[in-house]
Amino acid sequence: EPSPRHDGRVRPPAPHVGVGALRAAATALRGVPLSSAITLEPGGQLEFSSQPATSLAACVQAVSTDLAAARAQLRRRGIALVGHGLDPRPPQRLLEDRRYRAMEAYFDRTGPAGRAMMCSSASVQICLDAGTAEPGPFGLSRRWLLAHLLGAVLTAAFANSPGTEEPWSGWRSARQGVWAALDGYRNLAPADTGRNPREAWARYALDAPLLCVRTAEGPWTVPGDGMTFRQWIRRSTRTHPGRHRLRPPRLDDLVYHLTTLFPPVRPRGHLELRMIDAQPGPDGWVVPLAVTTALFDDAQASESAYRVVKPLADLAAAGPAPRNALWERAARDGLTDPELHAAARDCFDLARQALPRLGAGRQVRAAVEEFTARYVVPGRCPADDRLDAPGTTSGKPATTPDSAAPDNTTPGAHHRQQTPRQQTRPRQLGEPW
Repeated sequence: EPSPRHDGRVRPPAPHVGVGALRAAATALRGVPLSSAITLEPGGQLEFSSQPATSLAACVQAVSTDLAAARAQLRRRGIALVGHGLDPRPPQRLLEDRRYRAMEAYFDRTGPAGRAMMCSSASVQICLDAGTAEPGPFGLSRRWLLAHLLGAVLTAAFANSPGTEEPWSGWRSARQGVWAALDGYRNLAPADTGRNPREAWARYALDAPLLCVRTAEGPWTVPGDGMTFRQWIRRSTRTHPGRHRLRPPRLDDLVYHLTTLFPPVRPRGHLELRMIDAQPGPDGWVVPLAVTTALFDDAQASESAYRVVKPLADLAAAGPAPRNALWERAARDGLTDPELHAAARDCFDLARQALPRLGAGRQVRAAVEEFTARYVVPGRCPADDRLDAPGTTSGKPATTPDSAAPDNTTPGAHHRQQTPRQQTRPRQLGEPW
C-alpha cells in the first residue's frame, strides 16, 4: 500500500576510507539510539533511512536528531560526514558481499560506470506517497508523470557532482551521467511514463535482464545471455535440448529482482525519487526534501508545478529518463539551461508559498529561501561553487573530499506513521523545524 506521505534517504559519497575506517564507523554507531536505519554501501557510503513520518516537520526533526547523535560518535573517531554527489577518485569496493560481487560482474560488461555508481555516488533519495486511484494532483498517474518531468528540474537545481574527466567533464551532475551510462535498461524509466503506472512497471520489471540468480552457497550466478525475469519463468517450465533446466523462480526471487532495478523514479508502494545529488553542508538535505514534498503534497503547488513542467515533456519524448534530451541537459548544464532555469524558478516559488501551509518551521523556510536566492534565481547549482573555485581548470575541482569517511544524510525511508519527537534545536525559540 502507498505510504502515507513523504520521506527520504541519503547516500553519501565514498571517500576511500579503507576497511579499518569503515569498521571504526560501524563500531562508533553500534549502540547509538537512532530511529533511522543505517547501512554501509559498497564504497563506504553511509546511508541513513528514516522511519515513515506523518509530516515534513516530523521527518526533518527525526533525521536531524539522528544525524546529530551519529556525527558526535563519528567525530570521536576522527570521522566526518561530507556531501558530494560523486567522488572523483577511482571507485574502490570495500564491502565483500555476494550481491555486490554479482553487481560488479554484471555492470563490468558495459563499462566502468557500474563500479562508479556502486562505490563513488551519493544521493538524497526522497520517498513520497504514491497517490490515489482518483484523478487530480494526488492521483497516482499524475504523480508518476510529475515525478519524471520534475525530476529533471530537481537534477539541475541540486546538481553537486561536477565532472572532472571525460565523458562528463564540465557536467554539473556527473553522478547522473554515470547512472545514465549503466546497462541501458535497469537504470531507465519504463518506456511510456504516460501510461498506467502499474502496468508499465509490471512490464518493465518482467522484461528487465536478471542481474543475478541467488544460490544458497557459493557465488551467485550472473546470467550471461541477458535473460529477463519473464524468460526465467518460461524457461524453467520447459526442457531445452542441451540446456540445463533452471529451477522455477520463487516469489522472493521476484521481490529481490525488484531491488536490482534502479530507474530515477522507483515505485515501492511509495515513489522513491533517486535523482538528487548528495548536498553540501550538514543540513543540505533539508532543502531538496522540503521543496520536493511541497510540490507533491500541497494540492495547489502540485497542480501548478505540473502545469510548469508539462511543456518539458517534448524534450523527454525521444527516450526514457535519464537517457533523453531533457535529463541530459539537466545533468550537463544545470540551471544554465534557460528552460530548466525558468521551470526551477517557478517551482521553487510555488514550494516557498506551500511550505507554510504544510506546517514547515522557520528554519526550513529560511533554508529554502537562502538556496533559492543563492542558486535558483541566478541560475546556478551547488556544482557551480566547485567549478568556480580558485585553482579549478577545465571544469576540474581543485580539491577532492577531505573527510576520513562517507558523507551526507537525508531523511528517510517510507512514511507510514511516526510520532514526532517533541524536541527543538538550539536557538529555535521553541519552534519546530
